[in-house]
Amino acid sequence: MNPSRKSSDAAQPSGLRRTLNGLTRATNGVAIAANVTGTLVVLGLVLVVNYDIVARGLFNRPFHGAVELVQFAMVLIVFLQLPDVIRVERLTRSDGLLIVIGARHPRVASAMRRLIDGLSFVLMALIAITIFPEFLKMWDTQDYFGIPGVFTAPWWPIKLTILFGTALCAAIFALKSIGPSRNINASTPEQS
Repeated sequence: MNPSRKSSDAAQPSGLRRTLNGLTRATNGVAIAANVTGTLVVLGLVLVVNYDIVARGLFNRPFHGAVELVQFAMVLIVFLQLPDVIRVERLTRSDGLLIVIGARHPRVASAMRRLIDGLSFVLMALIAITIFPEFLKMWDTQDYFGIPGVFTAPWWPIKLTILFGTALCAAIFALKSIGPSRNINASTPEQS
């Protein structure tokens, strides 16, 4: 066998590794797109609040349903942006112990990080499993929130967003827990 071919074969990832890399790229792309959508919801929320302030102050004509839209938007923002926060490892946590252990025992720290990611996967998967029947119920009943005649909105988009966000978070945590080892200090903010 040609030695140069042997070294290029060793550099190629295995089938499982290629599959994991592809799944990671796909979930990362969806997380980024969800984050962008969440940012657009924030911008829309800013417009609604500013419109309500101007309309209320100058014309004494407040935007009816502003409070309901803010409540609706807050859930959308959190569950659309959470997967990307997890992807870039900026989820609020205390990883001081992992950093200290990682300095002396990187394999132990890596195993602990995988365990934490695995437990996080279980938690997010349980939330997604729990919210799924609620989404189906709201889809069937077309239940709504708000004040009839003033402003109403259906519940199912909120339930769908929670389902989507938690399922995507679960997928990202699962891929992190079974993927290649990460540098324990890479997730800490850089000192300036």
